[in-house]
Amino acid sequence: MIDSAVLRLAVALGLGLLVGLQRERTERTVAGVRTFALVTLLGALTALLSDTLGGWIVGAGLLGVTAMVVIGNLTKLSAGEGDPGITTEIAALVMFSVGAFVILGPLPIGIALGGVAAVLLHAKARLQGLATRLGDEDVKTIMRFVLITLVILPVLPNETYGPYDVLNPREIWLMVVLIVGIGLVGYLLYKGLGERVGAVLAGLLGGTVSSTATTVSYARLSRAGALGTATLVILLASSVVFVRVLVEIGVVAPGSFRTALPPLGILLLSFLALSGVAWRKDQESPTDRPELGNPTELRSAVIFGALYGGVLLAVAAARDLLGPEGIYVIAAISGLTDLDAITLSTARLTQSGGVTPDTLWRVAVVATLSNLSFKLGIVGFLGGRSLFRRVAPFYAVGFAVAVALLLFWPTSGL
Repeated sequence: MIDSAVLRLAVALGLGLLVGLQRERTERTVAGVRTFALVTLLGALTALLSDTLGGWIVGAGLLGVTAMVVIGNLTKLSAGEGDPGITTEIAALVMFSVGAFVILGPLPIGIALGGVAAVLLHAKARLQGLATRLGDEDVKTIMRFVLITLVILPVLPNETYGPYDVLNPREIWLMVVLIVGIGLVGYLLYKGLGERVGAVLAGLLGGTVSSTATTVSYARLSRAGALGTATLVILLASSVVFVRVLVEIGVVAPGSFRTALPPLGILLLSFLALSGVAWRKDQESPTDRPELGNPTELRSAVIFGALYGGVLLAVAAARDLLGPEGIYVIAAISGLTDLDAITLSTARLTQSGGVTPDTLWRVAVVATLSNLSFKLGIVGFLGGRSLFRRVAPFYAVGFAVAVALLLFWPTSGL
């Protein structure tokens, strides 16, 4: 068995070499592969000595590394090499700290920190490209997500209110954060990939942001003649719905995930297969991308929070007044325009033991059927008969699969 201290020193050395190798390739002279390996080892050694000499030695080592990078920069400036920047210098301080953390903290976290540092340094061009493509509105989008997550969420009371004792402001807003976060990832990817977003990625990323909004956008776009592209994107966006539902169940009710995965996975694969048929049947040249709605608008977040709270209350009332089957009525109604609220509210009840895992996935499927019906109406209204005739047969097959699962899929017995 390798001694723990030896193993941790070896990990520190490896992380230093990894980051140093990346820095060496940038042709910087302040610090390269050997220097970064030594800096990380120095952090680890000072952390080892801190048990005997005290924590001051780690601080002294950090001051020494700081002095080293300052002197290195002053030397470069005096040699007339221009503004050297500070990325390498900051990286050296980070890696000294990582070396110390590898000794004093949990080893997996230390390894992750070193790996993240290496990835961030290596991804300079991609990150700068993304920052260039993001406009003022996109930066505002990220700031609004920070507001929603780090400002509003912590100040909300963590207590239940109202009838049936199910309305908890902090838990409700936490669901808002989850949904907005999923939408934000898709939105930034959609924006960041720029013109490289073809029909397939447009459908997948659009479904991540909002399958209904994507359906509306491409139904309108089909009026210009891009029927094949619109059909493919709408089907792919509808496929992503099941990924969203599974993610929501996995986060809110992880104990029910294994029960929900097989039937919802079958629906996901069915819609992906239908999308493949649509793609093979009619491939068209790329069309202009429609703009997706901003997923972090505060007004939209508040509306979703109110909707989620309303559905949560309605589900509790339906179970009390209509019995166990009442939840399906709420699912059919709320699923017309939004799947997330009914999925999250039922998942929360499942986690607390209010409903069974089988009920959870069945509620999600009922809401999906309702949502697909609503989107098919959008297709017919905004896209006209031509698009409706293309999309309706695919949706009919998806409907049949969903109904068959509701009727014949066995209960798990949980």
